[in-house]
Amino acid sequence: MAFAIDEINSSSDLLPGVALGYKIHDSCSSPPMAVQSAFQFTNDPLSLNNNSKVCSHLGRVLAVIGDSGSTQSISISRIIGPFDIPQVSHFATCACLSDKTQYPTFFRTIPSDHFQALALAKLVKYFGWTWIGAVRSDSDYGNNGMASFLRAAQNEGICVEYSESFNRNDPQSKIQQVAEVIRRSTATVVVAFTSPGDLRVLLEELTAHLSPPRQWIGSEAWVTDPEVLRFHLCAGAIGFAIPQSNIPGFREYLLDLSPAKVAASTVLSEFWEAAFNCLLEKRADSADRVCDGTEDIQKLQNPFTDTSQLRITNMVYKAVYAIAHAIHNIVCKKINSKIQCDQFMKIEPVQVLDQLKRVNFTRNGYHVSFDANGDPVAVYELINWRRNENGGLEFVTVGNYDESLSPGQKFTIKREISWADGGKQVPVSVCSDSCPPGTRKVLQKGKPVCCYDCVPCAEGEISNTTDSSDCSPCPNDFWPNAEKNVCHPKLIEFLSFHEVLGIILAAFSIAGACLTIVTAIVFFQHRFTPVVRANNSELSFLLLFSLTLCFLCSLTFIGRPSDWSCMLRHTAFGITFVLCIACVLGKTIVVLMAFKATQPGSNVAKWFGSTQQRMTVVSFTFVQVLICTIWLVQKPPFSIRNLTTYKEKIILECALGSALGFWAVLGYIGLLAVFCFVLAVLARKLPDNFNEAKLITFSMLIFCAVWITFIPAYISSPGKFTVAVEVFAILASSFGLFICIFFPKCFIILFRPEKNTKKHLMGKT
Repeated sequence: MAFAIDEINSSSDLLPGVALGYKIHDSCSSPPMAVQSAFQFTNDPLSLNNNSKVCSHLGRVLAVIGDSGSTQSISISRIIGPFDIPQVSHFATCACLSDKTQYPTFFRTIPSDHFQALALAKLVKYFGWTWIGAVRSDSDYGNNGMASFLRAAQNEGICVEYSESFNRNDPQSKIQQVAEVIRRSTATVVVAFTSPGDLRVLLEELTAHLSPPRQWIGSEAWVTDPEVLRFHLCAGAIGFAIPQSNIPGFREYLLDLSPAKVAASTVLSEFWEAAFNCLLEKRADSADRVCDGTEDIQKLQNPFTDTSQLRITNMVYKAVYAIAHAIHNIVCKKINSKIQCDQFMKIEPVQVLDQLKRVNFTRNGYHVSFDANGDPVAVYELINWRRNENGGLEFVTVGNYDESLSPGQKFTIKREISWADGGKQVPVSVCSDSCPPGTRKVLQKGKPVCCYDCVPCAEGEISNTTDSSDCSPCPNDFWPNAEKNVCHPKLIEFLSFHEVLGIILAAFSIAGACLTIVTAIVFFQHRFTPVVRANNSELSFLLLFSLTLCFLCSLTFIGRPSDWSCMLRHTAFGITFVLCIACVLGKTIVVLMAFKATQPGSNVAKWFGSTQQRMTVVSFTFVQVLICTIWLVQKPPFSIRNLTTYKEKIILECALGSALGFWAVLGYIGLLAVFCFVLAVLARKLPDNFNEAKLITFSMLIFCAVWITFIPAYISSPGKFTVAVEVFAILASSFGLFICIFFPKCFIILFRPEKNTKKHLMGKT
């Protein structure tokens, strides 16, 4: 401050002809002392004992610079505020001081903790730390700063395991309690919003009983404090600090201390005596030696002479210049390209207050201005405590934070960070590990939101992001993969010609059709033999034709279903099977009538000749055609995508349209089969070496057994197996009819031609 004022008083541009004076009060970091000084500002005229200069204005102080602490600044502002005396602090960062309704005359050159809290929360979030501990000074600075940080952290999804407050004046038991909380915690990251003096007390206690290393995150109050740097347990600490700066000529000013200057200043006298461990004047109550003039400040190595870390110092420098510019705007005018100032103008504090709001200048490359809350633009450097070659710790700037930039550019990291364990790997501090895609978070009862269990997504649901709180259901036509992080189109299933089951059924179908055709050829070549003529060869050929259709109709059940194939498969099946059963029924009736006709006086043959047989087959078949026609007209079968039988795949199948129509078709076939079976049983004991009724009885028994078994199997079979069951029933019943009725005849025709005689068939010897 003294350097800046001397610079201004020597300037010919800022306040030429006007000398600024000052008076220093020490608040001793104590609010009561700060209040006492504040009352002096409002009551006592400013007076200086200066042999070379005379103040141009005596009276109340025009502005106050300070205090360093937020609590003291609050106390001062409440007292001098009603008198409109502006106050510019260089180190009071409490966000509460931005409230102009309570602190209308307060300004500061250091950013508000509101911005620092946002920056710290973004820093913690950037490195993925969601489970942290927090300690703070039990003061306005610590309590308000931590409150701002906790709000920002909550918005970023960060959880706090503990938040402890303490003060350097607390009993040792309280300090030990806070230290024990840190030692026992599971959070490996600790955010400390404390003053340097408070933190030193805590670190001394932690050093006494070491625990696993913690990653410390510091506020600007202590993260560049050289006195804290000696605690090696904070190695790897990071935090935001005021940007490092350069003040031209300041180091030379500090080292240019003559005994006369030192003796004239109580502050410098105190510094000199402490630095060189000697007294400027002999005191009876002290045995310390008297300074003999050999003390050389040029060789002194202490924080006073170290100007490599000018951070807060520059905030004081800017505060002095801000007040000087405000006064300049009041007393100075530019006349003929020359600045002239009225050194006798009476200035009131309220005028300085008004002009401070308008201050906007740049000094040594550093911009100075205040927003509506009296705050500057928030600019920070990210500091890392790194071990040097000597094993000590040093401050290294590794990044920046600029609140004036766009959201994506505010926070940047320029250099690699050395962490608490000395490594380059970012430490982990989470309550629960991240939930991978395919799972969702379920909060643990009674714990913060960062503590959760990872539960796999339910069936049919996915999550494709890490730490998902919910799983999303897949669309109807999709199903999750095994990891449940992607929805894939469901497999489409139907009885295909390309799969083993479809190939086997198709092969049996074609084989059956081929056998019937071969049999028809054999019968045609031997159509005049007794075996073929014995039981109406015309019905036999019609039966072979219908069996061929029965075998081939099973092919319509294989392949991708469509509306046309669905209608075709059920109607073709129903009509061909009725035609087949009608032919068998006709043959059964022929057997009965034939033996009735051999009885004396019987004229049955004329009532059931070839014409009547044809009409019987046509009539029975016409009824089925009529049923199928009504079914197709009213509610025909159609293809559907079955999404309910299997959740993970789509079944392409045929809906019946009308269940009544389907069961009417089956019921009619069953009715004819039972009727045929009854007639065949009645005719089974008729005398003949080749009684076809026995074969028909056995074939109908197989037919009925197959279709009775089909009903429960059809109802219980899922998906494409429903179709396979129906095809199997068609093929089994068709083969049953074919083998029982035609195999014995073919065997005689081909392998026992001696039995293919009328004499043998009539059973005559």
